[in-house]
Amino acid sequence: MTYPATTPAENGKKPAVLFVCSKNGGKSQLAAGLMRQIAGDSVEVHSAGTKPGKDLNPLAVESLTELGIDVGGEHPKAVAEDVIDAVDVVVVLGTEAKLDPREGTRFELWETDEPSERGIEGMERMRLVRDDIKYRVQQLYATLTGAES
Repeated sequence: MTYPATTPAENGKKPAVLFVCSKNGGKSQLAAGLMRQIAGDSVEVHSAGTKPGKDLNPLAVESLTELGIDVGGEHPKAVAEDVIDAVDVVVVLGTEAKLDPREGTRFELWETDEPSERGIEGMERMRLVRDDIKYRVQQLYATLTGAES
């Protein structure tokens, strides 16, 4: 994948990112919450699902609360075309969500750690997933803003 020579921030534009997973109840909400914490208001953050569920995953919410991140006002929502058209980067988390890349928009697929494949479940699993996503979000933030990682 090729990256632009300059970041949106270097071009005087507030970077925007859309995190997508299947249900928009877990991984994409984790990524969005983590990016909001890291970036503050320097990055516009969206999350959505290709097949949105009814509620957020309670363990995902709890794992963010442990880091002081409140996603209480969030809810699963569907991917919207106007949001895809407006963002600089679309990040698809996991392999369940299917979304076709768009011309002129950077698309990334993050095949995140899946501890359940190693027999790790519950809150321990969610913390490992969260921490994997947090590392990736930090790297993305650095590329979007030109900040040191």
